[in-house]
Parts: sequence; C-alpha cells; structure tokens
Amino acid sequence: MMQQRKSKTILIYFFLLLSVGSINNINVNGLKLQSIQNINIIGLDFSDKKILLNKIENFNLNNIFLISKSDLIDEIESNSLVERYFIFKRYPSSIDINIKKTKFLAKINKNGKIFYLGSNGKLIKNDLSNSQLPFIFGNPEIIDFFNIKEIVDKSKISYSDIKNLYFYPSKRWDLELRDSTIIKLPSDNINLALNLAIEFLNNERFKDKIIDARIQNQIILND
Repeated sequence: MMQQRKSKTILIYFFLLLSVGSINNINVNGLKLQSIQNINIIGLDFSDKKILLNKIENFNLNNIFLISKSDLIDEIESNSLVERYFIFKRYPSSIDINIKKTKFLAKINKNGKIFYLGSNGKLIKNDLSNSQLPFIFGNPEIIDFFNIKEIVDKSKISYSDIKNLYFYPSKRWDLELRDSTIIKLPSDNINLALNLAIEFLNNERFKDKIIDARIQNQIILND
C-alpha cells in the first residue's frame, strides 16, 4: 500500500511539473512575440539622444530577450559625453537607459582642433562655447591633468579661479589665475609648493603677479 501511495504521489508531481512547464513555455513564447516598443534615454539633450537612439535602433529590436546587452554597452561607452549609465530592461517591450553626462573641466588644443576635456577622461568635440573653463597649454597626458586638478581641489584656492594651465615637457605646471597672477610650480612636491605659494597670494603685502615656487621651500616674487 505504501509503495502504491508513493507511486501515485510521484505521478502527481510529474504531471504538475509538466503543467507548470507548459504554462511557462506559453508565457515565454508569448513574450517572444513582443518587439521592443520603447527606448527611453534619460540624461542627454535632444540632439545627442537622437544620435544614440538611431544607433541603437540598428540592433535587433524584434525581441527584448535577444537584444545584446554588450552591444548596448559598447554603443553607450563609445559616446564621449557619457560619464556613467544604467540599463534597465522593462519586460516585455521597453528599455530604459539612464545616463549621467560628463562634466566639462577644461579646453585643450589637439592637432589644431579645440576639445573639451571631460570628467570621464575623454576628449570631446563640441560646438558649445564656454569661456569660463580654463585652457590647457602644452601637451600633457590626461592623467597629468587629473593629478594637478586633484592637488588644486585639495588646496585653498578654487579650481574656478584658474584661467589657464601651462604644461611643460619637464612635467611641471604653471597656473594662471583670473586676476592674471601666475604660480610657477615644481615637478615634485607640488602640493607643498602650491600651499606655500597660496600663503603669499593671500598676504596683502605681496601684490606680485608671478609667484615662483619651483625651488623647494622657497618663494621668489616677481612683478
């Protein structure tokens, strides 16, 4: 008797499994018939959004299950305006792409063309005119710029006070402030030199336009 009950129980579970599997297959097949109806891009202005949307629409959008997330990622990351992004597939037929746009930090001349340098570390060709951004003269690596910006951000002057940055082959920087004061920095111990220069900058007795902090523990003032 026990053996018969066990056999009946196993048969019941087996038929239940088949039923659930069939239902799931019907649902999945139904979803597969749904093509992607909406692609919502948040975070870009109208023209940039349209460019990205046109590229994405070249993918296989007949099925939300088959669209390649890696293809989406490659296309989004190829856009120099993107800092961070999140992709959400909203079943059965929508994709949401939430983008944080990069922040423009400076302008630089590369091969005769003016680019914006973004907080994402990319050079961006843009028709916008922003006179408030400092201009980088010279040919630094991107990491060189971010190193000097980090030092400035930790100092007692504001990055927004800088009008121009001059980079030299010796890998040192000069900073030109908006009041035309120039701070000459060394290639080593830059943070110490900058803080020492700022002490003179904030002292009303010294109104010199050039503060030379290239020699360790020394400041040379020039008019």
